[in-house]
Amino acid sequence: MSDARGETREHTRAETRGAAAPAAARDRSKILRIALPLAVFALVIVGWERYVVAYEVPHYILPAPTLILKTLISDWPVLATSLVQTLQTTFLGLLLAVVGGVGLAVLLSLSRLVEYSLYPYAVVLQVTPVVAISPLLLIYMPQEAAVLTCAWIVAFFPILSNTTLGLQSVDRNLLELFDLYGATKPRWAPPWLGRFLSRVKALWYLRRPAALPYFLAGLKIAGGLALIGAVVAEIAAGSAGAGSGLAYRILESQFRLNIPRLFAALALLSATGVVIFLALSTVSHLLLRRWHESALSEER
Repeated sequence: MSDARGETREHTRAETRGAAAPAAARDRSKILRIALPLAVFALVIVGWERYVVAYEVPHYILPAPTLILKTLISDWPVLATSLVQTLQTTFLGLLLAVVGGVGLAVLLSLSRLVEYSLYPYAVVLQVTPVVAISPLLLIYMPQEAAVLTCAWIVAFFPILSNTTLGLQSVDRNLLELFDLYGATKPRWAPPWLGRFLSRVKALWYLRRPAALPYFLAGLKIAGGLALIGAVVAEIAAGSAGAGSGLAYRILESQFRLNIPRLFAALALLSATGVVIFLALSTVSHLLLRRWHESALSEER
């Protein structure tokens, strides 16, 4: 009897050690994913600083990281105001892209005629370089509207294409089973209304959950692209003699040979893009972590 109890305790300890090993491996993986990029970044900054000091590189050619940091602190009032303007354009353009992209994707999934009629124009809008569009928009539209339109254009198509793909990726067997049990076509409705209600119910109960991961993937891409579109339009507006965003400060610093401020604005712009991507990735993980395979795999 005592031998059986001993074997049971040993088996329990083995299971505990077996469960603790994957958890420790996940913890080490998370630490490495954060520590390694920070270590590489630190090495680059230290090497950059030593190169500038050792070879006495003028600050108007390549400023040292410490000088960039000092400039960022001293010029923060100007840069912060420009950053707020760029963020407003970016997030408003992203919001319009989400509303327009998801709305059009739903229409495309409900009607083949709408898909055949409008989707090619969305592709044309995507493949046309925003650098070529922005000067024309600045001619025909007010500056703020033109910058916002550029941010919307580049962020619109990833959301539209990913959401459309997600809505169309539902298993056909599920759709047929859904229809077989009469879950989609009410008997009291006329045939045309029954078909429409059938598509709406299938959209809500089947296509919507299937499209959520695709939409979130497109949202992460569109967040960075909205920032890029805003920057491109601000540079075009700055070349025309108008502008107040962060990209305009970069252009202004270039004309005035204020290279430390240029690098400070560029670093602030890069950090903003990273924060936007991390924020959208966090939202995606929180929405998918309990049921989707892409988020569950990290917690197993």
